[in-house]
Amino acid sequence: MDFTGKVALITGGGGGIGRASALGFAARGAKVVVVDLHEAEGRDSAALIHQHSGDARFVRADVSQAVDVRGYVQACPDAYGRIDCFFNNAGIEGHVAPTQDYDEAIFDAVIAVNLKGVFLGLRHVLPVMLRQGTGAIVNTASIAAFFGGTGMPAYVASKHGVLGLTKVAASDVAHSGIRVNAICPGPVETRMMRSLEAQRNPADPEALAAANRAGIPSGRYTTADEVANAVLYLCSDLSGNITGTHLILDDGRSGAGGAPSPVR
Repeated sequence: MDFTGKVALITGGGGGIGRASALGFAARGAKVVVVDLHEAEGRDSAALIHQHSGDARFVRADVSQAVDVRGYVQACPDAYGRIDCFFNNAGIEGHVAPTQDYDEAIFDAVIAVNLKGVFLGLRHVLPVMLRQGTGAIVNTASIAAFFGGTGMPAYVASKHGVLGLTKVAASDVAHSGIRVNAICPGPVETRMMRSLEAQRNPADPEALAAANRAGIPSGRYTTADEVANAVLYLCSDLSGNITGTHLILDDGRSGAGGAPSPVR
C-alpha cells in the first residue's frame, strides 16, 4: 500500500484509531492533515509524523460546525494541492444511560459529532474529489451500526446513520471515480473503551474489560493499528472496486454469536 505523493485528511486524528491511521499513512509516503478538536493531542500526532521524517499539518476544528469543516477541508489544497484519502473518523461516546433517562443535550451532542460531523465532512470533501476525478473516503461507523447497546441510544443511532450516509454518498459519486466505505470496529484498545468501562462499572472497570474480552473469540480487544490497516486498505488501490460497503473489525465476536459491544 504505497501512498507516495498522496494527501490524507484525518478527523479525530489526535489519538486512538485516528492517530494510528495518520502514522500509517505517513509511513507509506502520504502527506497528512490531522484534524482534532483537542489541540495538544492533534499537534502531538503531527509531531510524531515529523519525528519519522513525514510531512504533516494540524488543524483544530469542531467537526459539527460547518465553518470549521470548510476550514479543515480547505487546509488540504492550500498546503498540498489536493485530497486523495479522507478518513472521516471523529466521534464521541456520550454517556451511558437508559433511553428513558438519557439527557437531551448529550444526545444532541453525540448526533452532532458522530452523524452531522460525518455528513459535513462528506459535504465539503466530495466537491474537492469530484474536481480531481478521484478519491477514497472511509467513514468510522461501529459494530453498533448493526446491534443495539444497552444505555447507548445516541451512539447506536449515530452509527446506524453513518452506514446510511456511506451508502448514499457512494451511490452519488461512484460514476466519478470516488469510493466511499465504512469501518465497523467492535471493542478497540482506546480511550473510548476505558471511558465506557468506567461508566458501566465505576467500582471495577477492569472486571468489565475482562468480561468483554472473555466474550471475544480471540480473547482480546482489537488494536488501533489493526483498524488503521483496514482504513489504509480501503483507501488504497488494492480496494479499487470496493465502494458503498463496510468492514466489520471485531475479532469474530459477532460472527461467533456473541453479544457485540457497541463501541470502538
